[in-house]
Amino acid sequence: MSDPLKIDIISDVMCPWCIIGYRQLAAALEETGTPHEIQWHPFELNPQMPPEGQNTREHIMEKYGSTAEQSEQSRRQMKELGESLGFDFAWDENSRMHNTFNTHQLLHWANTQGRMHDLKQALFTAHFTEQRNLSDNAVLADVAAGIGLDRAEAEAVLEDQRYAEEVRREEQFWQQQGITGVPAMVFDRKHLVTGAQGVDNYRSILKQLAEMRA
Repeated sequence: MSDPLKIDIISDVMCPWCIIGYRQLAAALEETGTPHEIQWHPFELNPQMPPEGQNTREHIMEKYGSTAEQSEQSRRQMKELGESLGFDFAWDENSRMHNTFNTHQLLHWANTQGRMHDLKQALFTAHFTEQRNLSDNAVLADVAAGIGLDRAEAEAVLEDQRYAEEVRREEQFWQQQGITGVPAMVFDRKHLVTGAQGVDNYRSILKQLAEMRA
């Protein structure tokens, strides 16, 4: 039997297409019965974002030059996609984008506990479904505690920034590999797929990879 398919996913929890793309991939993995190992990696969509964050709609309109109508249409599209994949996007007029450097540090720590994947999913839910403030360290510690991680240790990790340099190095590594947007998925460290491709496309990709590995 061949080794599990290694999947590196570079993403940011502020990115709605990251959770959509992951859910699509997860559905394809289940349908094809593909043995796999997923490793998440950090990417900051907005490294210059101030601690207080910014209104999501304002941010998207500023960054991409979209109109309010285009922004609303995009939200409807993503909400429908999310619902088809069992994920609830619950944006409102007060939804905010946040700086995620501390979020990535907390995920790095969770990886040392073997819980990075679980925390990543909880953070997506906290941000998009529950509209929680992920630039608040107390909220981050609460999310970690919510999946059974040690809250006091989570707070300490955020307070002393012990993983800051390692997270910066990893961000730089993926940037040096040419990753400029997310989600970016690398299969077996050789095959890069960007964006949310849809369940059918992921299924095709997995079948092609299975044939190449046979």
